[in-house]
Amino acid sequence: MRISIASDHAGFEQKQQLVDYLVSRGHDVADRGPDSDDRVDYPDYAVLVAGDVAEGRADRGVLVCGTGIGMAMAADKVAGVRAANIVTPEFAALCREHNDANVIALSGRFVELSENEKILDAFLETAFGEGRHAGRVEKIMALDEC
Repeated sequence: MRISIASDHAGFEQKQQLVDYLVSRGHDVADRGPDSDDRVDYPDYAVLVAGDVAEGRADRGVLVCGTGIGMAMAADKVAGVRAANIVTPEFAALCREHNDANVIALSGRFVELSENEKILDAFLETAFGEGRHAGRVEKIMALDEC
């Protein structure tokens, strides 16, 4: 799977470790930055990953900041992106199964690396459930036109 990943300064350390984890799992990973833990503005990096997903350069996106909240909010502004801030593997599976989420935002400060690895596994391995969920996702995507 092609995965685009980025962080802000608060998520930098975990992002670096998650890149290695994803590569070890056989994924093609594009690290969109930053290159250090110097202070940066998270929307600048969220839009890079969201753009990769929306434009088909990546199958999924991964964002890491202090909480994941700001990154998810920024990424979700990009048409074609369904971003979710996730803190448990169960929610990761549900955001894929029910909402066909294509970008996940993780907390680098409040969630341990080992748990974020489990969250990523669930996010990447869970398929969209289709069926009754498809119409709801269509309605979500129609909101891009508002």
